Amino acid sequence: MNAGSTQAGGQTGLDSRALVFLFLGAAGISLAPNFVRLSEIGPSATAFYRLFLALPVLFLWMRLEPGDSANERPKTLRDYLGLALAGLFFAGDLALWHWSIVLTSVANATLLANFAPIFVTIGGFLLFGERFTRRFLLGMGCAIIGVLFLLGDSLQLGGRHLLGDALGLGTAVFYAAYIIAVGRLRGRFSTATVMSWSGIATCIALVPIAVLSGESFVAVTAFGWAVLAGLALISHAGGQSMIAYALAHLRPAFGAVGLLLQPVLAALIAWFLFGEGLGLLQIAGACVILAGVVLARQGSR
Repeated sequence: MNAGSTQAGGQTGLDSRALVFLFLGAAGISLAPNFVRLSEIGPSATAFYRLFLALPVLFLWMRLEPGDSANERPKTLRDYLGLALAGLFFAGDLALWHWSIVLTSVANATLLANFAPIFVTIGGFLLFGERFTRRFLLGMGCAIIGVLFLLGDSLQLGGRHLLGDALGLGTAVFYAAYIIAVGRLRGRFSTATVMSWSGIATCIALVPIAVLSGESFVAVTAFGWAVLAGLALISHAGGQSMIAYALAHLRPAFGAVGLLLQPVLAALIAWFLFGEGLGLLQIAGACVILAGVVLARQGSR
């Protein structure tokens, strides 16, 4: 085997591992809406604890990492500002999404937040001159249509949900900016470094939002604290970190499309845990999403 074949095999292995982490990350964050719904405190305060309770784990992880060239540490003000900017984008995403879940249906909030791949693609083209194949664009379109089918029976767009729907769409814009920023940062810094330092910025930004909303920061029961801990450890330290790892080895645009598997996983979890059956339209939507992700993957190699 020549050197080129060895490099190609190593890259294929990295890509395969990144795909596994991306899909595991999608599974982790697919539980987040349920945690938010079960939380005993307001949506912005819940978002704050999602980061705050995860930070000790993330900083311990970063501390235990070897300090070699593969895990570069931030050194300059520009480095820290780049990490903080990613955190601010994520704060905007969380604040808008958690309020969207409260002000509209989970289906509406999920659908509109999943428009993020469109904004990632537009941002990659306008900001960095990225080019996308027709197959990738077709796959992205199929996956988004699949989400519409999957959530179709539960959608209630417009009317009294208009504000919540608008916040859901804003969520997609902020999450797209976050994905692009993390994809760029992961070219230099480790997953733990990106998640830890950006997480501090997210926490700081969420405090005044929660205070201005008049929300309490104290859960009433042990169950309420357990919900917050689950959100922090499973959805953020687990799921979001796996996504950040994957974005070092996948194009951000495809990463965003791959995350459209999140509503499929959420539907399967609801079916398994709560006995919420899937109709033919939902099953068809899940199949279309899977086909779209496969097409997008083929078009983004």
